Amino acid sequence: MAYDKFNNITSTAVPLPIENVDTDQIIPARFLKATEREGFGDNLFRDWRYNQDNTPKADFVLNDSKYSGKILVGGQNFGSGSSREHAAWAVYDYGFRVVVSSFFADIFRGNCLNIGVLPVQVSADFLKRIFDAIEKNPKTELSVDLPEQKITLLATGESESFDINDYKKNNMTNGFDDIDYLLNIKQDIKEFAKTRPF
Repeated sequence: MAYDKFNNITSTAVPLPIENVDTDQIIPARFLKATEREGFGDNLFRDWRYNQDNTPKADFVLNDSKYSGKILVGGQNFGSGSSREHAAWAVYDYGFRVVVSSFFADIFRGNCLNIGVLPVQVSADFLKRIFDAIEKNPKTELSVDLPEQKITLLATGESESFDINDYKKNNMTNGFDDIDYLLNIKQDIKEFAKTRPF
């Protein structure tokens, strides 16, 4: 399944300054029965967003109309816990295209890259400056430039570089998942196969 091409995003951001957010908090296990990748956004951070009677918790950031955007800014060690790819699906399906943190769990990072969500790892100091800027002004914008591998806090002009695997970067800029990538080089594979002995 192809995803939106990703090159540059400039957006306001939703701050979640909580450390060690695990995948069960991102998408509780009781919502993992579906096999389609759609609909998980409704239950992103379900137990933090809603009371037991399904009324929204007013003090949770996703229920606060001050905050919006395609960028989620999380605390250190975001996406720890189980390897469920549904956590990345929930982030994507809700509408986020970037998650910023000072550290990501490896499996969560990989799951995000596989479905078109860009995990941007920054220094703890830069992360704090982002949180401070958003707290001061919820309309603060971040610019994420994938080709240049740079994130910029537009309010101050400060920026940092981030790392990404070249293969995943190529896939994201083309809107490919792994299957799309192989289909894109199908002719090259056929030509290579001709040179191999049977």
